[in-house]
Amino acid sequence: MTGTGIPSSEEINGLFYNEDAGVVWDKAKAVILRINPDYDLAPTRAVFDDVNALFFGGYPGYAPVKTPYHNCAHTLHVFICAVRLMHGVHVSGTAMSDEDVTLVIMAALMHDIGYAQTVDEESGTGAQHTLCHVARGIAFMHRYVAAEKFPAGWGPRLETLIRSTDPGYPFAQIPFGDKHTRLLGQLVATADLVGQMADRTYLEKLLFLYLEFKEANFGNYRNVHDMLRQTRRFYEITREKLDVVYEGLYARLSDHFRETMGVANNYYIESIEKNIAYLDEVTRHEEAEHLEMLKRAGIADKAKAQSAFNA
Repeated sequence: MTGTGIPSSEEINGLFYNEDAGVVWDKAKAVILRINPDYDLAPTRAVFDDVNALFFGGYPGYAPVKTPYHNCAHTLHVFICAVRLMHGVHVSGTAMSDEDVTLVIMAALMHDIGYAQTVDEESGTGAQHTLCHVARGIAFMHRYVAAEKFPAGWGPRLETLIRSTDPGYPFAQIPFGDKHTRLLGQLVATADLVGQMADRTYLEKLLFLYLEFKEANFGNYRNVHDMLRQTRRFYEITREKLDVVYEGLYARLSDHFRETMGVANNYYIESIEKNIAYLDEVTRHEEAEHLEMLKRAGIADKAKAQSAFNA
């Protein structure tokens, strides 16, 4: 904190640098223990380590995940956002039990593992599973829950939470067993959208997302520039979904930051709005200038090396 008690720019920016698994776990651990200082972290840490291993080829029978957008960093962004949001919900008056904490964490960690491929089926990057990756992830989750001997009743609940992140599946049709589980589904779905869009390199990573969609033959984008232009509409649709379908649950992030940083700002929404404002600036320019304006982390150069964007 600064001497005024207001978070510094460095502290705020650090909220959205979540690509080191060890650092992210330490951030999450501190928040989880705010929900319950006696929470048993061991089982959750084991799941965290297994999912991390899965992304990098260290999980038995699986090849490393090669999708450039839906990678381990994406999952870490969603995971830490889910933990922070869960804490915000808890301190705002809706108590989170230990089981709730574990289920939300497992769902956030496993929501995109359907992009992973076994060593026997490995081909492409895994992006070809775009339309079925949620179903594939749910199937993995059920095998994992059984193998690790988690309570049998967790599988069906986790399935609804992971299904909540499927953009092609109407949220109203998900068979939540009760109102509280539905809230957990809204929480995981909110974290999936808010966590990725608040990433300070979100706009650059859209270039990777374009490559995935192109491989999957998904979407109606003429080229990467068209995708950048259409992202403004995607944001508007997403904001309406967050407000209506998920009932503005993202507002509880302000409660988290009030409790942890002393300021009731919603730094996630502020970061998203900055990203979209810069996107508007980028797309006002000629196409030839778009990629030159997306400079962070060398992502544009990496993406350009993988594809001729204008092809």
